[in-house]
Amino acid sequence: MFGYIFVAALVAAVAGAGAGYWWRQRNIDEDLKDLNLTRERLAAQAREQESKLEAKANKDLLNRRDELEKEQQQRRKEFQQEEARVDKRRTELEQRAEKLEGREREIGKRQSTLDKQANDLEKRKLDQIAELERVSGLTREEAVAQLIAAVETSARADMARTIRQIEDEAREEGEARARKLLVVAMQRVAGDQVSTHAVSIVPIPSEEMKGRIIGRAGRNIRAFEQAAGVDVVVDDTPEAITVASFDPMRREVARRALTKLISDGRIQPAHIEKLVQDARREVDVIVKEEGERAAYEAGVPGLNPEILRLLGRLKFRTSYGQDQHAHAVETALLSGVIAAEIGANVALAKAGGLLHDLGKAVDHEIEGTHAAIGAEIAKRYGVGPKICNAIAAHHHEVDQETLEAVIVEVADAMSGARPGARRENLEQYVKRIRALEDIGNSFPGVEETFALQAGREVRVVVRPDNVDDLAALKLAKDVARKIEETMQYPGQIKVTIIRETRVIEYAK
Repeated sequence: MFGYIFVAALVAAVAGAGAGYWWRQRNIDEDLKDLNLTRERLAAQAREQESKLEAKANKDLLNRRDELEKEQQQRRKEFQQEEARVDKRRTELEQRAEKLEGREREIGKRQSTLDKQANDLEKRKLDQIAELERVSGLTREEAVAQLIAAVETSARADMARTIRQIEDEAREEGEARARKLLVVAMQRVAGDQVSTHAVSIVPIPSEEMKGRIIGRAGRNIRAFEQAAGVDVVVDDTPEAITVASFDPMRREVARRALTKLISDGRIQPAHIEKLVQDARREVDVIVKEEGERAAYEAGVPGLNPEILRLLGRLKFRTSYGQDQHAHAVETALLSGVIAAEIGANVALAKAGGLLHDLGKAVDHEIEGTHAAIGAEIAKRYGVGPKICNAIAAHHHEVDQETLEAVIVEVADAMSGARPGARRENLEQYVKRIRALEDIGNSFPGVEETFALQAGREVRVVVRPDNVDDLAALKLAKDVARKIEETMQYPGQIKVTIIRETRVIEYAK
Protein backbone atom coordinates (compact mmCIF):
# COMPACT_ATOMS: atom_id res chain seq x y z
CA MET A 1 0.00 0.00 0.00
CA PHE A 2 2.77 2.28 0.94
CA GLY A 3 4.48 1.56 -2.39
CA TYR A 4 1.44 2.57 -4.42
CA ILE A 5 1.19 5.81 -2.56
CA PHE A 6 4.87 6.53 -3.12
CA VAL A 7 4.58 5.79 -6.84
CA ALA A 8 1.48 7.95 -7.17
CA ALA A 9 3.26 10.79 -5.41
CA LEU A 10 6.30 10.43 -7.61
CA VAL A 11 4.16 10.43 -10.74
CA ALA A 12 2.33 13.49 -9.56
CA ALA A 13 5.60 15.24 -8.83
CA VAL A 14 6.97 14.37 -12.26
CA ALA A 15 3.73 15.52 -13.92
CA GLY A 16 3.88 18.83 -11.94
CA ALA A 17 7.46 19.38 -12.90
CA GLY A 18 6.70 18.71 -16.55
CA ALA A 19 3.70 21.05 -16.45
CA GLY A 20 5.85 23.73 -14.82
CA TYR A 21 8.60 23.35 -17.37
CA TRP A 22 6.05 23.56 -20.20
CA TRP A 23 4.58 26.73 -18.73
CA ARG A 24 8.00 28.42 -18.32
CA GLN A 25 9.01 27.45 -21.83
CA ARG A 26 5.82 28.94 -23.18
CA ASN A 27 6.49 32.25 -21.36
CA ILE A 28 10.05 32.33 -22.66
CA ASP A 29 8.83 31.84 -26.23
CA GLU A 30 6.35 34.64 -25.85
CA ASP A 31 9.04 36.94 -24.39
CA LEU A 32 11.38 36.12 -27.28
CA LYS A 33 8.62 36.85 -29.73
CA ASP A 34 7.92 40.24 -28.10
CA LEU A 35 11.64 41.02 -28.05
CA ASN A 36 11.98 40.29 -31.76
CA LEU A 37 9.00 42.51 -32.52
CA THR A 38 10.52 45.36 -30.47
CA ARG A 39 13.90 44.92 -32.19
CA GLU A 40 12.30 45.04 -35.64
CA ARG A 41 10.34 48.16 -34.67
CA LEU A 42 13.46 49.93 -33.33
CA ALA A 43 15.43 48.95 -36.42
CA ALA A 44 12.68 50.40 -38.63
CA GLN A 45 12.70 53.64 -36.58
CA ALA A 46 16.50 53.84 -36.79
CA ARG A 47 16.42 53.36 -40.58
CA GLU A 48 13.78 56.06 -40.89
CA GLN A 49 15.77 58.49 -38.62
CA GLU A 50 18.93 57.71 -40.57
CA SER A 51 17.16 58.52 -43.83
CA LYS A 52 15.94 61.83 -42.46
CA LEU A 53 19.41 62.76 -41.12
CA GLU A 54 21.06 61.80 -44.37
CA ALA A 55 18.56 63.95 -46.32
CA LYS A 56 19.18 66.93 -44.00
CA ALA A 57 22.97 66.50 -44.18
CA ASN A 58 22.82 66.38 -47.98
CA LYS A 59 20.72 69.54 -47.99
CA ASP A 60 23.10 71.34 -45.59
CA LEU A 61 26.06 70.20 -47.65
CA LEU A 62 24.49 71.56 -50.79
CA ASN A 63 23.75 74.89 -49.09
CA ARG A 64 27.31 75.15 -47.70
CA ARG A 65 28.75 74.32 -51.12
CA ASP A 66 26.66 77.09 -52.69
CA GLU A 67 27.89 79.56 -50.03
CA LEU A 68 31.50 78.55 -50.55
CA GLU A 69 31.15 78.92 -54.29
CA LYS A 70 29.67 82.40 -53.86
CA GLU A 71 32.47 83.38 -51.42
CA GLN A 72 35.07 81.99 -53.78
CA GLN A 73 33.58 83.96 -56.66
CA GLN A 74 33.61 87.14 -54.51
CA ARG A 75 37.25 86.59 -53.49
CA ARG A 76 38.20 85.86 -57.06
CA LYS A 77 36.56 89.11 -58.10
CA GLU A 78 38.37 91.05 -55.35
CA PHE A 79 41.65 89.41 -56.28
CA GLN A 80 41.15 90.42 -59.86
CA GLN A 81 40.42 93.99 -58.81
CA GLU A 82 43.51 94.10 -56.53
CA GLU A 83 45.61 92.63 -59.32
CA ALA A 84 44.37 95.32 -61.67
CA ARG A 85 45.18 98.00 -59.07
CA VAL A 86 48.66 96.58 -58.52
CA ASP A 87 49.27 96.51 -62.25
CA LYS A 88 48.20 100.13 -62.50
CA ARG A 89 50.47 101.09 -59.55
CA ARG A 90 53.38 99.21 -61.10
CA THR A 91 52.87 101.07 -64.35
CA GLU A 92 52.83 104.43 -62.53
CA LEU A 93 56.00 103.54 -60.58
CA GLU A 94 57.77 102.54 -63.76
CA GLN A 95 56.80 105.85 -65.34
CA ARG A 96 58.00 107.74 -62.24
CA ALA A 97 61.26 105.82 -62.19
CA GLU A 98 61.86 106.78 -65.80
CA LYS A 99 61.25 110.43 -64.90
CA LEU A 100 63.63 110.18 -61.92
CA GLU A 101 66.31 108.65 -64.09
CA GLY A 102 65.88 111.55 -66.47
CA ARG A 103 66.19 114.04 -63.63
CA GLU A 104 69.27 112.30 -62.25
CA ARG A 105 70.92 112.55 -65.64
CA GLU A 106 70.00 116.24 -65.79
CA ILE A 107 71.22 116.87 -62.24
CA GLY A 108 74.45 115.05 -63.00
CA LYS A 109 75.02 117.36 -65.94
CA ARG A 110 74.28 120.43 -63.79
CA GLN A 111 76.55 119.15 -60.98
CA SER A 112 79.37 118.77 -63.43
CA THR A 113 78.82 122.34 -64.58
CA LEU A 114 78.66 123.61 -60.98
CA ASP A 115 81.82 121.72 -60.00
CA LYS A 116 83.61 123.26 -62.89
CA GLN A 117 82.36 126.73 -61.92
CA ALA A 118 83.29 126.15 -58.27
CA ASN A 119 86.80 125.13 -59.28
CA ASP A 120 87.07 128.27 -61.37
CA LEU A 121 85.82 130.42 -58.48
CA GLU A 122 88.20 128.80 -56.00
CA LYS A 123 91.05 129.40 -58.38
CA ARG A 124 90.03 133.05 -58.81
CA LYS A 125 89.63 133.41 -54.99
CA LEU A 126 93.13 132.05 -54.41
CA ASP A 127 94.47 134.38 -57.09
CA GLN A 128 92.71 137.35 -55.47
CA ILE A 129 93.97 136.40 -52.00
CA ALA A 130 97.49 136.08 -53.33
CA GLU A 131 97.15 139.46 -55.02
CA LEU A 132 95.74 141.05 -51.81
CA GLU A 133 98.57 139.58 -49.74
CA ARG A 134 101.06 140.91 -52.25
CA VAL A 135 99.51 144.38 -52.24
CA SER A 136 98.93 144.62 -48.44
CA GLY A 137 102.12 142.89 -47.42
CA LEU A 138 100.14 140.74 -44.91
CA THR A 139 99.39 137.07 -44.79
CA ARG A 140 95.84 135.84 -44.54
CA GLU A 141 96.20 134.95 -40.86
CA GLU A 142 97.66 138.37 -40.05
CA ALA A 143 94.83 140.12 -41.88
CA VAL A 144 92.22 138.04 -40.03
CA ALA A 145 93.86 138.82 -36.70
CA GLN A 146 93.90 142.55 -37.46
CA LEU A 147 90.25 142.45 -38.56
CA ILE A 148 89.21 140.60 -35.41
CA ALA A 149 91.11 143.08 -33.25
CA ALA A 150 89.49 146.03 -35.03
CA VAL A 151 86.02 144.51 -34.71
CA GLU A 152 86.61 143.68 -31.05
CA THR A 153 87.79 147.22 -30.29
CA SER A 154 84.80 148.69 -32.07
CA ALA A 155 82.41 146.29 -30.35
CA ARG A 156 83.89 147.00 -26.91
CA ALA A 157 83.57 150.74 -27.51
CA ASP A 158 79.98 150.38 -28.70
CA MET A 159 79.22 148.08 -25.76
CA ALA A 160 80.70 150.51 -23.25
CA ARG A 161 78.83 153.41 -24.81
CA THR A 162 75.55 151.48 -24.81
CA ILE A 163 76.02 150.28 -21.24
CA ARG A 164 76.87 153.81 -20.09
CA GLN A 165 73.81 155.20 -21.86
CA ILE A 166 71.50 152.56 -20.37
CA GLU A 167 72.96 153.03 -16.90
CA ASP A 168 72.66 156.83 -17.16
CA GLU A 169 69.03 156.59 -18.24
CA ALA A 170 68.20 154.02 -15.57
CA ARG A 171 70.07 156.02 -12.94
CA GLU A 172 68.29 159.27 -13.83
CA GLU A 173 64.86 157.69 -13.81
CA GLY A 174 65.58 155.53 -10.76
CA GLU A 175 67.10 158.41 -8.77
CA ALA A 176 64.14 160.64 -9.57
CA ARG A 177 61.59 158.05 -8.48
CA ALA A 178 63.62 156.99 -5.44
CA ARG A 179 64.15 160.63 -4.40
CA LYS A 180 60.45 161.31 -4.60
CA LEU A 181 59.62 158.14 -2.67
CA LEU A 182 62.19 158.79 0.08
CA VAL A 183 61.11 162.42 0.45
CA VAL A 184 57.50 161.33 0.88
CA ALA A 185 58.55 158.74 3.47
CA MET A 186 60.73 161.19 5.41
CA GLN A 187 58.04 163.85 5.38
CA ARG A 188 55.47 161.42 6.78
CA VAL A 189 57.86 160.06 9.43
CA ALA A 190 59.31 163.21 10.97
CA GLY A 191 60.90 161.94 14.18
CA ASP A 192 63.43 163.62 16.44
CA GLN A 193 66.98 163.12 15.25
CA VAL A 194 69.09 163.84 18.30
CA SER A 195 72.24 161.77 18.65
CA THR A 196 72.02 160.04 22.04
CA HIS A 197 74.06 157.54 23.95
CA ALA A 198 73.77 155.74 27.29
CA VAL A 199 75.59 157.84 29.87
CA SER A 200 77.20 156.14 32.84
CA ILE A 201 77.94 159.17 35.03
CA VAL A 202 76.12 159.48 38.39
CA PRO A 203 76.18 162.94 40.00
CA ILE A 204 76.95 163.19 43.74
CA PRO A 205 76.15 166.08 46.10
CA SER A 206 79.68 166.43 47.49
CA GLU A 207 83.17 164.99 47.37
CA GLU A 208 82.66 163.54 50.87
CA MET A 209 80.11 161.12 49.31
CA LYS A 210 82.91 159.44 47.31
CA GLY A 211 84.53 158.25 50.52
CA ARG A 212 81.26 156.89 51.85
CA ILE A 213 80.65 155.02 48.59
CA ILE A 214 84.12 153.48 48.76
CA GLY A 215 83.64 152.54 52.40
CA ARG A 216 86.13 151.27 54.91
CA ALA A 217 88.86 149.34 53.09
CA GLY A 218 86.68 149.55 49.96
CA ARG A 219 83.99 147.18 51.24
CA ASN A 220 81.05 149.28 50.04
CA ILE A 221 82.28 149.73 46.49
CA ARG A 222 83.25 146.04 46.26
CA ALA A 223 79.81 144.99 47.48
CA PHE A 224 78.16 147.31 44.96
CA GLU A 225 80.31 146.04 42.07
CA GLN A 226 79.65 142.42 43.03
CA ALA A 227 75.87 142.92 43.37
CA ALA A 228 75.46 144.98 40.18
CA GLY A 229 78.13 143.29 38.05
CA VAL A 230 79.72 146.59 36.96
CA ASP A 231 82.89 148.58 37.53
CA VAL A 232 82.56 151.78 39.62
CA VAL A 233 85.23 154.36 38.81
CA VAL A 234 85.86 156.96 41.47
CA ASP A 235 88.41 159.45 40.13
CA ASP A 236 89.17 163.17 40.34
CA THR A 237 86.10 164.14 38.33
CA PRO A 238 84.30 166.67 40.52
CA GLU A 239 80.92 165.65 41.94
CA ALA A 240 80.57 162.61 39.63
CA ILE A 241 81.11 158.87 39.71
CA THR A 242 81.39 156.73 36.54
CA VAL A 243 79.69 153.36 36.15
CA ALA A 244 81.29 151.11 33.47
CA SER A 245 80.00 147.82 32.02
CA PHE A 246 79.85 146.16 28.60
CA ASP A 247 76.19 145.29 29.32
CA PRO A 248 73.92 148.37 29.00
CA MET A 249 71.25 146.70 31.15
CA ARG A 250 73.67 146.20 34.02
CA ARG A 251 74.91 149.74 33.60
CA GLU A 252 71.38 151.12 33.84
CA VAL A 253 70.57 148.98 36.89
CA ALA A 254 73.78 150.14 38.57
CA ARG A 255 73.08 153.80 37.71
CA ARG A 256 69.60 153.68 39.20
CA ALA A 257 70.73 151.76 42.30
CA LEU A 258 73.67 154.12 42.91
CA THR A 259 71.43 157.18 42.49
CA LYS A 260 68.96 155.81 45.06
CA LEU A 261 71.83 154.83 47.36
CA ILE A 262 73.22 158.36 47.29
CA SER A 263 69.76 159.87 47.91
CA ASP A 264 69.03 157.44 50.76
CA GLY A 265 72.38 157.93 52.46
CA ARG A 266 72.45 154.46 54.05
CA ILE A 267 75.49 153.02 52.31
CA GLN A 268 76.27 149.56 53.61
CA PRO A 269 76.49 146.11 51.90
CA ALA A 270 73.09 144.72 52.95
CA HIS A 271 71.24 147.85 51.84
CA ILE A 272 73.25 147.93 48.60
CA GLU A 273 72.02 144.47 47.62
CA LYS A 274 68.39 145.43 48.30
CA LEU A 275 68.59 148.60 46.22
CA VAL A 276 70.27 146.73 43.35
CA GLN A 277 67.46 144.16 43.35
CA ASP A 278 64.84 146.95 43.42
CA ALA A 279 66.58 148.70 40.52
CA ARG A 280 66.74 145.44 38.55
CA ARG A 281 62.99 144.98 38.96
CA GLU A 282 62.39 148.58 37.89
CA VAL A 283 64.48 148.08 34.75
CA ASP A 284 62.61 144.86 33.94
CA VAL A 285 59.33 146.76 34.14
CA ILE A 286 60.74 149.52 31.94
CA VAL A 287 62.00 146.95 29.44
CA LYS A 288 58.56 145.36 29.22
CA GLU A 289 56.80 148.71 28.85
CA GLU A 290 59.25 149.99 26.26
CA GLY A 291 58.90 146.81 24.19
CA GLU A 292 55.12 147.09 24.20
CA ARG A 293 55.34 150.80 23.40
CA ALA A 294 57.64 150.13 20.44
CA ALA A 295 55.27 147.53 19.01
CA TYR A 296 52.30 149.87 19.52
CA GLU A 297 54.00 152.89 17.93
CA ALA A 298 55.23 150.80 14.98
CA GLY A 299 51.83 149.16 14.48
CA VAL A 300 53.10 145.57 14.78
CA PRO A 301 50.71 143.53 16.97
CA GLY A 302 50.83 139.91 18.09
CA LEU A 303 54.53 139.65 18.99
CA ASN A 304 55.77 137.07 21.48
CA PRO A 305 56.40 138.51 25.01
CA GLU A 306 60.06 137.48 24.78
CA ILE A 307 60.39 139.43 21.52
CA LEU A 308 58.82 142.45 23.22
CA ARG A 309 61.27 142.13 26.10
CA LEU A 310 64.22 142.14 23.71
CA LEU A 311 62.77 145.18 21.95
CA GLY A 312 62.57 146.92 25.30
CA ARG A 313 66.24 146.14 25.98
CA LEU A 314 67.14 148.17 22.90
CA LYS A 315 66.14 151.24 24.96
CA PHE A 316 69.52 150.90 26.65
CA ARG A 317 71.47 150.05 23.48
CA THR A 318 73.14 152.57 21.17
CA SER A 319 74.99 152.31 17.87
CA TYR A 320 77.26 155.19 16.87
CA GLY A 321 75.40 157.14 19.57
CA GLN A 322 71.95 156.45 18.07
CA ASP A 323 69.22 155.09 20.36
CA GLN A 324 68.43 151.66 18.92
CA HIS A 325 64.93 151.59 20.42
CA ALA A 326 63.91 154.78 18.60
CA HIS A 327 65.84 153.63 15.53
CA ALA A 328 63.81 150.38 15.40
CA VAL A 329 60.49 152.23 15.63
CA GLU A 330 61.55 154.79 13.02
CA THR A 331 62.76 152.06 10.66
CA ALA A 332 59.41 150.29 11.01
CA LEU A 333 57.48 153.47 10.21
CA LEU A 334 59.70 154.28 7.23
CA SER A 335 59.36 150.71 5.94
CA GLY A 336 55.58 150.91 6.21
CA VAL A 337 55.42 154.20 4.30
CA ILE A 338 57.72 152.97 1.52
CA ALA A 339 55.81 149.68 1.24
CA ALA A 340 52.51 151.57 0.97
CA GLU A 341 53.91 153.85 -1.74
CA ILE A 342 55.17 151.01 -3.97
CA GLY A 343 52.38 148.51 -3.28
CA ALA A 344 54.30 146.03 -1.10
CA ASN A 345 53.10 144.24 2.04
CA VAL A 346 52.91 147.01 4.66
CA ALA A 347 52.50 144.74 7.70
CA LEU A 348 55.43 142.56 6.65
CA ALA A 349 57.65 145.59 6.00
CA LYS A 350 56.77 147.15 9.38
CA ALA A 351 57.52 143.95 11.27
CA GLY A 352 60.84 143.52 9.47
CA GLY A 353 61.80 147.15 10.17
CA LEU A 354 60.89 146.90 13.86
CA LEU A 355 62.80 143.65 14.43
CA HIS A 356 65.77 144.16 12.08
CA ASP A 357 68.19 145.05 14.93
CA LEU A 358 66.70 142.63 17.47
CA GLY A 359 70.03 140.84 17.75
CA LYS A 360 71.72 143.96 19.14
CA ALA A 361 69.88 143.38 22.42
CA VAL A 362 71.99 140.25 23.06
CA ASP A 363 74.92 140.48 20.60
CA HIS A 364 77.33 140.99 23.53
CA GLU A 365 76.11 137.68 25.01
CA ILE A 366 75.88 135.46 21.90
CA GLU A 367 78.58 134.85 19.29
CA GLY A 368 77.72 136.08 15.80
CA THR A 369 76.50 139.13 13.89
CA HIS A 370 73.44 140.95 15.18
CA ALA A 371 71.55 140.24 11.93
CA ALA A 372 72.06 136.48 12.17
CA ILE A 373 71.35 136.46 15.92
CA GLY A 374 68.16 138.49 15.48
CA ALA A 375 66.88 136.23 12.68
CA GLU A 376 67.52 133.12 14.77
CA ILE A 377 65.74 134.55 17.82
CA ALA A 378 62.76 135.69 15.72
CA LYS A 379 62.48 132.25 14.12
CA ARG A 380 62.62 130.59 17.54
CA TYR A 381 59.65 132.63 18.79
CA GLY A 382 57.37 132.01 15.80
CA VAL A 383 58.08 134.99 13.56
CA GLY A 384 57.34 134.28 9.87
CA PRO A 385 60.13 133.23 7.47
CA LYS A 386 59.81 136.35 5.30
CA ILE A 387 60.32 138.63 8.30
CA CYS A 388 63.27 136.49 9.44
CA ASN A 389 64.81 136.87 5.99
CA ALA A 390 64.40 140.67 6.16
CA ILE A 391 66.20 140.64 9.54
CA ALA A 392 69.05 138.38 8.36
CA ALA A 393 69.51 140.13 4.99
CA HIS A 394 69.48 143.83 5.96
CA HIS A 395 73.31 143.81 5.88
CA HIS A 396 73.51 141.38 2.89
CA GLU A 397 74.77 138.49 5.00
CA VAL A 398 72.19 136.34 3.19
CA ASP A 399 70.26 136.89 -0.04
CA GLN A 400 67.16 139.06 0.11
CA GLU A 401 64.19 136.90 -0.88
CA THR A 402 61.38 139.47 -0.85
CA LEU A 403 60.74 143.08 -1.82
CA GLU A 404 60.01 143.84 1.83
CA ALA A 405 63.56 142.77 2.77
CA VAL A 406 64.94 145.40 0.37
CA ILE A 407 62.56 148.00 1.84
CA VAL A 408 63.83 147.23 5.36
CA GLU A 409 67.43 147.73 4.22
CA VAL A 410 66.55 151.09 2.63
CA ALA A 411 64.61 152.26 5.70
CA ASP A 412 67.48 151.21 7.99
CA ALA A 413 69.93 153.24 5.90
CA MET A 414 67.59 156.24 5.89
CA SER A 415 67.19 156.19 9.67
CA GLY A 416 70.91 155.80 10.30
CA ALA A 417 71.98 158.36 7.68
CA ARG A 418 69.82 161.27 8.84
CA PRO A 419 71.91 164.31 9.86
CA GLY A 420 72.78 164.02 13.54
CA ALA A 421 71.38 160.53 13.90
CA ARG A 422 74.74 158.92 14.56
CA ARG A 423 78.15 159.89 15.78
CA GLU A 424 81.53 158.34 15.20
CA ASN A 425 84.75 158.83 17.07
CA LEU A 426 87.88 160.02 15.29
CA GLU A 427 89.75 156.74 15.51
CA GLN A 428 86.92 154.74 13.94
CA TYR A 429 86.46 157.42 11.30
CA VAL A 430 90.13 157.32 10.30
CA LYS A 431 90.11 153.52 10.16
CA ARG A 432 87.03 153.52 7.93
CA ILE A 433 88.50 156.12 5.55
CA ARG A 434 91.80 154.23 5.33
CA ALA A 435 89.96 150.94 4.71
CA LEU A 436 88.00 152.51 1.84
CA GLU A 437 91.21 153.75 0.17
CA ASP A 438 92.92 150.38 0.70
CA ILE A 439 90.04 148.59 -1.01
CA GLY A 440 90.32 150.85 -4.08
CA ASN A 441 94.11 150.45 -4.25
CA SER A 442 93.87 146.65 -4.05
CA PHE A 443 92.66 146.33 -7.67
CA PRO A 444 95.10 146.13 -10.62
CA GLY A 445 95.38 149.19 -12.85
CA VAL A 446 94.51 151.63 -10.03
CA GLU A 447 96.83 154.59 -9.67
CA GLU A 448 95.33 156.38 -6.63
CA THR A 449 92.21 156.20 -4.44
CA PHE A 450 90.68 159.07 -2.48
CA ALA A 451 87.89 158.85 0.12
CA LEU A 452 85.85 162.07 0.13
CA GLN A 453 82.81 163.56 1.87
CA ALA A 454 83.49 161.82 5.19
CA GLY A 455 83.64 158.44 3.48
CA ARG A 456 80.43 158.88 1.48
CA GLU A 457 82.32 158.83 -1.84
CA VAL A 458 85.36 156.96 -3.13
CA ARG A 459 87.19 158.26 -6.21
CA VAL A 460 89.45 155.76 -7.93
CA VAL A 461 91.97 157.09 -10.48
CA VAL A 462 93.04 154.40 -12.96
CA ARG A 463 95.79 154.19 -15.56
CA PRO A 464 94.16 154.72 -18.98
CA ASP A 465 96.62 152.38 -20.70
CA ASN A 466 95.72 149.48 -18.40
CA VAL A 467 91.96 150.04 -17.93
CA ASP A 468 89.62 150.76 -20.85
CA ASP A 469 86.04 152.04 -20.67
CA LEU A 470 84.48 148.58 -20.34
CA ALA A 471 86.99 147.57 -17.67
CA ALA A 472 86.25 150.82 -15.82
CA LEU A 473 82.57 149.88 -15.59
CA LYS A 474 83.48 146.46 -14.23
CA LEU A 475 85.99 147.97 -11.78
CA ALA A 476 83.33 150.30 -10.31
CA LYS A 477 81.02 147.33 -9.68
CA ASP A 478 83.86 145.24 -8.20
CA VAL A 479 84.96 148.03 -5.81
CA ALA A 480 81.37 148.62 -4.66
CA ARG A 481 80.83 144.89 -4.15
CA LYS A 482 84.02 144.53 -2.09
CA ILE A 483 83.05 147.48 0.11
CA GLU A 484 79.63 145.88 0.72
CA GLU A 485 81.20 142.52 1.59
CA THR A 486 84.04 143.69 3.84
CA MET A 487 82.80 146.84 5.61
CA GLN A 488 79.93 148.05 7.75
CA TYR A 489 78.86 151.67 7.30
CA PRO A 490 75.77 153.84 7.63
CA GLY A 491 73.98 154.98 4.48
CA GLN A 492 75.61 154.37 1.11
CA ILE A 493 79.00 155.02 -0.51
CA LYS A 494 79.39 156.35 -4.04
CA VAL A 495 82.19 154.80 -6.13
CA THR A 496 83.56 156.97 -8.97
CA ILE A 497 86.13 155.68 -11.47
CA ILE A 498 88.24 158.42 -13.13
CA ARG A 499 89.96 157.51 -16.40
CA GLU A 500 91.58 160.31 -18.35
CA THR A 501 94.28 160.57 -20.98
CA ARG A 502 96.68 163.53 -20.87
CA VAL A 503 98.89 164.49 -23.78
CA ILE A 504 101.75 166.86 -22.97
CA GLU A 505 104.03 168.60 -25.41
CA TYR A 506 106.49 171.43 -24.91
CA ALA A 507 107.00 174.35 -27.26
CA LYS A 508 110.70 175.12 -27.55
